[in-house]
Amino acid sequence: MPLLICHRLLLLLLLWVAASHGDSSDDGAYDPSMCLNQTYTCGDVRISYPFYLVGKTKDLRGNDNSYCGYPGLGILCDDDKPILQLSGIINYTIKSVDGATATVSLADPAVDDDRNTCPRPRIDRNITLQQGSLPYFSDSTVDYLIFFINCTFYPPSDIHPIGCQSFYGGLGLGPSFVLPDDAVPSGNNWAQACSQVIELPVHKYGEINVTHPGWANSGYASVLRQEFQLGWNESGKPPACIQCEGSNSKGRCGHSRTGDFIGCLCPDGRVHSDDNCDKTRRQYSKKTTRIYIIAVSSSIPMLCLLFFAFWLGYKKYGCKRKSKETARIESYLQKNGTVHPKRYAYAQVKRMTRSFAEKLGQGGFGAVYRGDLSDGRQIAVKMLKDFKTDGEDFINELASISRTSHVNVVTLLGFCLEGSKRALIYEYMPNGSLERYAFKDSSEGGNTLGWEKLFDIAVGIARGLEYLHRGCNTRIVHFDIKPHNILLDQNFCPKISDFGLAKLCLNKESAISIGGARGTIGYIAPEVYSKQYGAVSSKSDVYSYGMMVLEMVGARDKNISPNNESSSQYFPQWIYENLDEYCVSASEINGEITEVVRKMIVAGLWCIQLRSTDRPTMTRVVEMLEGSTTGLELPPKVLLS
Repeated sequence: MPLLICHRLLLLLLLWVAASHGDSSDDGAYDPSMCLNQTYTCGDVRISYPFYLVGKTKDLRGNDNSYCGYPGLGILCDDDKPILQLSGIINYTIKSVDGATATVSLADPAVDDDRNTCPRPRIDRNITLQQGSLPYFSDSTVDYLIFFINCTFYPPSDIHPIGCQSFYGGLGLGPSFVLPDDAVPSGNNWAQACSQVIELPVHKYGEINVTHPGWANSGYASVLRQEFQLGWNESGKPPACIQCEGSNSKGRCGHSRTGDFIGCLCPDGRVHSDDNCDKTRRQYSKKTTRIYIIAVSSSIPMLCLLFFAFWLGYKKYGCKRKSKETARIESYLQKNGTVHPKRYAYAQVKRMTRSFAEKLGQGGFGAVYRGDLSDGRQIAVKMLKDFKTDGEDFINELASISRTSHVNVVTLLGFCLEGSKRALIYEYMPNGSLERYAFKDSSEGGNTLGWEKLFDIAVGIARGLEYLHRGCNTRIVHFDIKPHNILLDQNFCPKISDFGLAKLCLNKESAISIGGARGTIGYIAPEVYSKQYGAVSSKSDVYSYGMMVLEMVGARDKNISPNNESSSQYFPQWIYENLDEYCVSASEINGEITEVVRKMIVAGLWCIQLRSTDRPTMTRVVEMLEGSTTGLELPPKVLLS
């Protein structure tokens, strides 16, 4: 592997040397007469940079797709008449070019013939160039005429339609009008009432009497025949060109035929791909190139040696670490082999998932894929990422969930351990996680569940936790109870999943020792962070459960609860103060629903007491939910603050 990389580095070096050798002679060079000092003549008009003569300007670097000049300023010489195309659609004749004032005088060749008394626009779109563009029409030298063609109304009596039959060309059009842009009367909705509205630039015309009948017959033609000025704007230049043409550079801009900047043409005859022709670059020589080549050539072998040493160390210690992880897991499996479900080879897992074709989700642990067992049962395969904890998460999940068998705990059907490939195979939950149904709006792909179903889910989760804390042969504390880790089967029966952070403990133990905070922010019990709130125990799961249940309640009726960006009040505090009102509003005066909502809230408030000793066990929580609200008291309010 390192030899292959070094080989490629050396190959790249050789290619660079070859390219640099070419640069040191003539690559990147050009004949300065191509652009810097070149002036062309078309008829009586002299053409020079930033304009260029299309088809005549020499190509850069022998590339027939490049030129010196600015996009949009290419000039065609047609029968000794210089033609400039505006907006890519209409040709105007150039009468003169004034480099000192950065202006060019244009005329419309279609109206030069005096016999055409009522010329009409040759195009069906506006010709406007704003101040910010490179070529532009200055408000001080240019006005606009607007043609309203084939209109469906008659304007005020003092506005006359164009009267020449030659304008309509026998097409049976409705009346048409031509007006200065500042003389269009209000009303009649001119733009919508005419099939075409075309705006054309003309010479600054001063005062025009549009009410005179002669204006609509041939008067406007005299305005169209006058030359008007087009300017080119320094601030509209590409930034690269401004730098290229600066006082310290004195270069000219080269562009591709598509208008992209390709290099700065410098007075020394070189083409630089950046925007500078400074002295340092002009002194770039073969000697400098050779120095760079020698420096790089001497450093590559050293880099290869360092990389090779690093690779050997990684192979030695990285593989050793991985082998220790695998050996630790294998040792655990041998000691507890009778407890665990079926072991599958990686090839079997790949076949079950059809080469991981259907991805169900992604998390910090890895990805989950859908698959099928040979007996037709649908499964979810969790492929775990590479570990940095000696495989602790894999062992935790395998050890804890293998010891469970409960309707509200997800069933582990098998696992895979083959080199770095580790997978856990679960029963498939078609309705996904609780997060999708209880905490997302319909606009986010969520679905709202009724109060009865939410209550059933809350009771099911409580029973599952009670089983983990008391009903197993070995007690299990989950440490990551949250909506994302509660899965729902086809009947919306909740099942606790993801035991990667779980801890096993003997029945006689009450306190648990953990190496650091574990869980998800917002659901982590206070004692996990600070011992002043009590010892870490199964009561930590009780706190997470209570926060989740209260969140389910608040998310169910967001219009009632204060859980929005404009409210800074803590929801448990708010619900404590507004319990009766909320229960009635949420249940819509349904007595049975009111009782269900009240039990969920009161149980949740008890579960989130700050001190772990003040929280109920999950057995007591189940009793609260399944019992009557009679005698079900709120916890002391002071403990919520």
